[in-house]
Amino acid sequence: MVFWNIGVDKPIAPTEAMPPMPAIPAGDVLIIGGRAPTWRFGMALHAAHGSAAAVVAFFDPRLGGGVVVASHKPGISEGQILPCEWQD
Repeated sequence: MVFWNIGVDKPIAPTEAMPPMPAIPAGDVLIIGGRAPTWRFGMALHAAHGSAAAVVAFFDPRLGGGVVVASHKPGISEGQILPCEWQD
């Protein structure tokens, strides 16, 4: 699993640059998280779509892991929760 923190500590505009996406080994799982506006998660998903990740999930601490929002990996489907601890 690779973690991408897109969180912010102050209000931002949609024109604010995203933090650089970490290196993702081909076929790996990308967990996106951090405290950020909803639209920023949409932008992150759009950026991740062209990456080497086979699975993209959004971290939800209340659910104890990453909620899969896109998957091209057999055995992992949208809506599935991948248990993990947030890695900053």
